[in-house]
Amino acid sequence: MTGVLLVTGGSRGIGAATALEAARRGYTVAINYRRNADAAEQVVATIRAQGGQAQAFAADIAQESEVIALFEQVDQALGPVTALVNNAGILETQARLTALDAARVQRILATNVIGTLLCCREAVRRMSTVQGGAGGAIVNVSSVAARTGSPGEYVDYAASKGAVDTLTIGLAHELASEGIRVNAVRPGFIYTDMHADGGEPARVDRVKAFVPMQRGGHAEEVARAIVWLLSDDASYTTGGFIDVAGGR
Repeated sequence: MTGVLLVTGGSRGIGAATALEAARRGYTVAINYRRNADAAEQVVATIRAQGGQAQAFAADIAQESEVIALFEQVDQALGPVTALVNNAGILETQARLTALDAARVQRILATNVIGTLLCCREAVRRMSTVQGGAGGAIVNVSSVAARTGSPGEYVDYAASKGAVDTLTIGLAHELASEGIRVNAVRPGFIYTDMHADGGEPARVDRVKAFVPMQRGGHAEEVARAIVWLLSDDASYTTGGFIDVAGGR
């Protein structure tokens, strides 16, 4: 199944790799970004240069009004979303629990949990066969941190991804009879710019010795798992998780 795919946080890292891989598989791709328009437009240009179709859309998914407007803009420009990848997520500087405050936790939950839920809601309103849609697929980008807890560094981020895992299971059951599959991919230590947001750009090289495969992963490796879950090859898979983490 191809159609219109929305990738949130699609201007860099796993989101950009997913947009590129999906376009190669025939999806028309809506690339959401929050701030970096130039990076998003570069992904669009690469897709178009390869013969694909893509367009960039600005929205902060932590804001409900912007999520609603995002989906309406995609409707008008490309058609209703038939596939969704909830990739947008944030973390903040590495810290122990005792150094966290409520404002930081609220920022993380607003994007990683509430934003993901709102995007799912808008997608379901368009995909559900009960509401006149033709069905579809949703893939949530979680994290192995949901299992490990990320002690001493990102327990708040890990908790937010645990919520994404629970949301994935609940929606998979809720929507199975409405033609919508919901799955998740849990990346491990992946070489992306996100580690700089946490204050340690080279984090993957520091921790890769703890990975059974003894290396960090690449965004393209995660993207291939995501696009498989979107595809008809995964037609009997819902409520499932793929850990792309080198055995961790």
